[in-house]
Amino acid sequence: MDFIQNLHWSVWIVILIVGLAIRDILQKRHTIQHNFPVIGHIRYMLEKIGPELRQYIVANNREELPFNRGERAWVYASSKKENNLQGFGSDQDFNSVGYIFIKHAMLGLKLPNEHPNLKDPSAVPCAKTIGEYHTRKRPYKPYSIVNISGMSYGSLSAKAIESLNKGAIKFGCYHNTGEGSLSPYHKFGADVIVNIGTAYFGVRDDDGNFSMEKLIKMTQDNPFIRALELKLSQGAKPGKGGVLPASKITQEIADIRHIPMGKDVISPAYHSAFSTIPEMVEFIEQMAHNTGLPVGIKSAVGKLEMWEELAQYMVKTGKGPDFITIDGGEGGTGAAPHAFADHVSLPFTFAFSKIYKIFQRYGLADKIVFIGSGKLGFPEKAMMAFAMGCDLINVGREAMMSIGCIQAQVCHTNRCPTGIATSSKWLQGGIDPALKSERLYNYIKTLNKEMLEIAHACGYEHPSQMTMKDVDMAMGDNNKTQSLATAFGYDKTTIPFKGVSDLLASPFLGGNKATK
Repeated sequence: MDFIQNLHWSVWIVILIVGLAIRDILQKRHTIQHNFPVIGHIRYMLEKIGPELRQYIVANNREELPFNRGERAWVYASSKKENNLQGFGSDQDFNSVGYIFIKHAMLGLKLPNEHPNLKDPSAVPCAKTIGEYHTRKRPYKPYSIVNISGMSYGSLSAKAIESLNKGAIKFGCYHNTGEGSLSPYHKFGADVIVNIGTAYFGVRDDDGNFSMEKLIKMTQDNPFIRALELKLSQGAKPGKGGVLPASKITQEIADIRHIPMGKDVISPAYHSAFSTIPEMVEFIEQMAHNTGLPVGIKSAVGKLEMWEELAQYMVKTGKGPDFITIDGGEGGTGAAPHAFADHVSLPFTFAFSKIYKIFQRYGLADKIVFIGSGKLGFPEKAMMAFAMGCDLINVGREAMMSIGCIQAQVCHTNRCPTGIATSSKWLQGGIDPALKSERLYNYIKTLNKEMLEIAHACGYEHPSQMTMKDVDMAMGDNNKTQSLATAFGYDKTTIPFKGVSDLLASPFLGGNKATK
């Protein structure tokens, strides 16, 4: 015993290394460790921390995906009210395919005295009113043109959802619930859009079928719900269902989603409440009639035949969705199969332009509110979306970054190091909703403000006045640019606009106006 106690620490290290080497040689699971005992572990260690090494040390400012260091730095600085400017010129490759050039006016717009944006340079309500065309009982004009995309409680942590909601009420933007339904963490007072997916979480009966009674009760009990969004598909995994493992279902999640404990819950790939375009439109009309709320659809874009059918049916009947959210294939905040995330559905610019042209051809472009999502949470990309015909944009991962997401890309593992995309109480412990809500508020405010500044530079009062000819795209190595109108083959339908003052005076304006 005394001999063991007197062994020098270096001898113990040698013994441990020899023991590890013997273990590596005897095991057959990992070839590298068998063939290169001990040092083979270094390979797995480097592989594990490889994304972090590339993110902070190896990659340059514009090299990474899905969001490069420059983009993340802008969000972080904006959310913390730090210097988000850059010096010594741009480090972008102006000749890269798809590079955005916004064409400013020789003489920009000078706001007249008493203009509301002189007092509040970030006040930018939506130019359209959701539900007005179909005369819904409770039309809705979002106070902010930038809003929070659908991210469910369960995918995001309780403290993350709370932070987003409290930041949303502070600025006045809306907060989309995601298909996980309305949770207690969505109920701090911000405008809410309830997302209804194929599993009908929160508004389902015991067999998983849609329950109109539960939807009516939800909307009556929570007057801050301003619209309903019927999710057909999403950019991360279009046409793909999902499984919520029994191990992840807490009693709270079971109560919120109206699902059983102890059983895996399947989110089907398709809706059970309808299977045709006429049936879907009738379903939308029933929800709108029974709740009084505007109802829209959210979808990624692939084949166009049913979109054409929807537009035709809307013209024929005068019925249909009040808004359409187009989710680009580059979107996605959660877990998705590789092939679906990378190869199924069109990216935003192609997806949106194809759908907008269909509805424009049938005379519906000015009657529907178009919402864009998919990496649009930056001033230049958002303004491009508005030039193409968007009336609003939704931000998901950008909103996550504003409250601390570091793009660790482990959302699907329940080990998010920032506590944002995990159910771990310990990891969530680092989130202070009072602080993080302020950062979400700062980010949304900055994005609205900079979009307005670009609009003014182009000679416009509001981003909705941007046209397809106001933005050029680089065509690549031929050193040429083309306007969006030429590149995508259409001119945006003009939106009636009287002025920002008129929008702010709307009786349907959302947001907590008392704080403005």
